Amino acid sequence: MTQQRVLLIISGGIAAYKSLELVRLLRKRGIAVRAVLTQSAAQFVTPLSLGVLTEDQVYEDLFDLKAEREIGHIQLSRQADLVVVAPATANILAKMANGIADDLATTLLLATDKPVLAVPAMNVRMWHHKATQRNLNQLRADGVQVMEPDDGAMACGEFGKGRLPEPEAIAAEIERLLSSVRPEPVEAPTDILNGRHILITAGPTHEPIDPVRYIANRSSGKQGFAIAAAAARAGARVTLVAGPVHLPTPAGVDRVDVETARDMLAAVEAALPADAAIMVAAVADWRTADAADQKLKKDGSGRPAPLTLVENPDILATLGHHAQRPALLVGFAAETQKIAEHAQAKLAKKRADWIVANDVSGPPGTSVMGGDANTVQIVTAAGIESWPSLPKGEVADKLIEKVAHALSSPRD
Repeated sequence: MTQQRVLLIISGGIAAYKSLELVRLLRKRGIAVRAVLTQSAAQFVTPLSLGVLTEDQVYEDLFDLKAEREIGHIQLSRQADLVVVAPATANILAKMANGIADDLATTLLLATDKPVLAVPAMNVRMWHHKATQRNLNQLRADGVQVMEPDDGAMACGEFGKGRLPEPEAIAAEIERLLSSVRPEPVEAPTDILNGRHILITAGPTHEPIDPVRYIANRSSGKQGFAIAAAAARAGARVTLVAGPVHLPTPAGVDRVDVETARDMLAAVEAALPADAAIMVAAVADWRTADAADQKLKKDGSGRPAPLTLVENPDILATLGHHAQRPALLVGFAAETQKIAEHAQAKLAKKRADWIVANDVSGPPGTSVMGGDANTVQIVTAAGIESWPSLPKGEVADKLIEKVAHALSSPRD
């Protein structure tokens, strides 16, 4: 099922700090969150904190030329299943009720065609003011869902109605509203691959040092498994060669489990011929020349056990020069610097058609590795195509649609 998506607009009240916990709860429930901060909200929570929790870009400026070029505020307003304003101050409620669009948040709200939930938070006297109640009545009449605020002590020292509900209650209301909304996946028509054989690798490889230790690259396998699922939905016959990961096999996919790079290469070659091969796996570059039969023990000298490393087979390059080379060969490049430059070099060296490059330089927990979102550049001989940060499922759908188009187009 396509992951459900919430566009969270945070306006500038003291309760904005609760938005961080709300994001955490939604992500824990498997809901993707993209955040928008008003100028005043940025005084209470930082884009860095939200970006770490959402694993996505945080949007603030209506006139951010980079964001407008890559995604556009109209598209951003419609790439969600539900728009949530929490906290919703008296100011943003007034703008919503009167169709004012003078910043990114209010422009998105005016441009969206998706359901909207407003979660008010303000001083008790502001809540009861006739103007606020008039605005709330107008919003309800316009179809906006309004969540009632809580009673209690306020930061200003007064007591009464106007407190932001607890994040758990907001998350529950969001789940309730999403349950009646069918997610709109990125368009990926069924049967566009029409029985073609797509070969995919995913996950890491483990290269044993001894019976308890190994060399590996950090990889969750999520992106490769998402691509396999998207290819199967598109009508392909899919062979997924998976390194050591604990992920369920996507429906309609033939899975082959392997451990080492040499195991993976053997499984890939056994799966040929294929119409397209998409090499997503993070294959370890080196292995020990001779893995120990017994656990290596420390000898008290303080010196590490001597390890002789040898280079593993390059699976992508092997396919690039293979007698049964697939018509379309796609490699992935996890880079920490000079992303496009290194991907272009890899494209030529390994005789691939495309390299899907991504930046994995972030610290553990914030980068692509293990996360649910990805920002990629598609490097080909014709140039570089940059995609905005997207959930990995959407990256998979877009990539498979591009693969289908390439396979159906005449080649020179």
